[in-house]
Amino acid sequence: MKRFLLPVLLCITLFLSSCGKSRGEGDYRAFAERLNALGALSFTAQVRAEYEHKTARFTLAYEEDGEGGRITVVAPELIRGVSARVRPGSATLEYDSVVLDTGSLDSFGLSPLSSLPAMLRAMRDGSVDSIWEEDGKRVVQLIPDDGLKCSVWFDKADMRPLRAELITDGRVTVYVELSDWTEG
Repeated sequence: MKRFLLPVLLCITLFLSSCGKSRGEGDYRAFAERLNALGALSFTAQVRAEYEHKTARFTLAYEEDGEGGRITVVAPELIRGVSARVRPGSATLEYDSVVLDTGSLDSFGLSPLSSLPAMLRAMRDGSVDSIWEEDGKRVVQLIPDDGLKCSVWFDKADMRPLRAELITDGRVTVYVELSDWTEG
């Protein structure tokens, strides 16, 4: 009897685990479609960039409309108000007559300010690598291109992103805590 029950239990377990992943992936796909259809988006991000020999912290405000996105430095106070524009379909930042070199975090040129557009690009267009649950949150690891992975923690109830980690060169280079996520 035990020999019969073991394979049956294994089949049920595999079936139930695949149902959870497909539901999680379905929820994520609905979020990505919603994000791609938005006319406007805004949020605040606490960004911690991990360089090889130092850590840099920024508070950034992000606003997006049909014209593209704008990232504005809220903190540190020394550079408060510096902003950069992101055009639709572009991976470059345009600064308003200010040069702010925070240095690259990796061999791909990721910087603290470019991390927000990279994170959004991953959420919009990245392929799902894996999905799991952690501390009551749904975590989706995305791969938008060959050099970047992005793990995003979502509130399971409304699929609102709460935090993200950008991984390049085999290590987490940027940690992002999101707040005030507003769609539309």
